[in-house]
Amino acid sequence: MEVVSIERSTYEELLTSFNSFVTKMKEMASRGTDKGLGNWLDNQDVCQMLNISPRTLQTLRDNGTLAYSQINRKVYYKPEDVESILHVVAGRDKDSKMCNLKTECL
Repeated sequence: MEVVSIERSTYEELLTSFNSFVTKMKEMASRGTDKGLGNWLDNQDVCQMLNISPRTLQTLRDNGTLAYSQINRKVYYKPEDVESILHVVAGRDKDSKMCNLKTECL
């Protein structure tokens, strides 16, 4: 077994740096645990809320009207993004009924 001697100040600097590193790693790990799909909506949910077809939903994604995230082949939408385009979809057909997160279908 080999013994290495270092000065006390060097040891304390090393220990401080290590503790700082550990703290940062714990913070990063805790940020990753609260991520999830929580309130995110899928295609079916959005189609029902907006009373639109899956093809119309695809068009809204393609032309940049509706933001989305894709994990593998599954597409998800933030509820606030869907709420923000209610007026866009409502303008396309005056007789269409609309649904939002806070109320029933109108």
